[in-house]
Amino acid sequence: MSKDHFVLTAVKALPDYRLRLTYADGQTYEVELGDLIRKSKSFAALKDEKLFIKAKKGFAGRSVDWIEDELDMGSDNLRNMAVEQAGGIGHERIWTWLHETGLTLEQAAEALGISRRMLIYYRDGEKPIPRSIWLACLGWQAVRPKGHALPMHTPSPREYAALHA
Repeated sequence: MSKDHFVLTAVKALPDYRLRLTYADGQTYEVELGDLIRKSKSFAALKDEKLFIKAKKGFAGRSVDWIEDELDMGSDNLRNMAVEQAGGIGHERIWTWLHETGLTLEQAAEALGISRRMLIYYRDGEKPIPRSIWLACLGWQAVRPKGHALPMHTPSPREYAALHA
């Protein structure tokens, strides 16, 4: 499966520790990295604006590189950050939700009332996550029985009758 939506075609450093990123699917985002640079030891070197403006597309468009093989950021993580900063819901939230709940893709899709394929699109960042789907994730997590990773099963009429016979 192609993940062109994570392949960078252009990178431009902007003032105030921002990057303009263009992806192979035609989407362009701006991402602000100032807080990350100020708070993270790993990216502290980028406080030097002369280094920051050297941002360039990394190998195969899968990263932004400042110092090759030493200081870079993954294109998928940057896209997730840009989506979140723009008020959207980044795909990494679905990965985290699946991990925290222990649900399989089939169980999660059923719990959310969507197809497994659509859940994969959201998880993999191929389609934007609607706010209603993210709210359903949060709601499911809030109301599930404690200690149960599996969604509540709604019994069929036959199962219901058997339970109450």
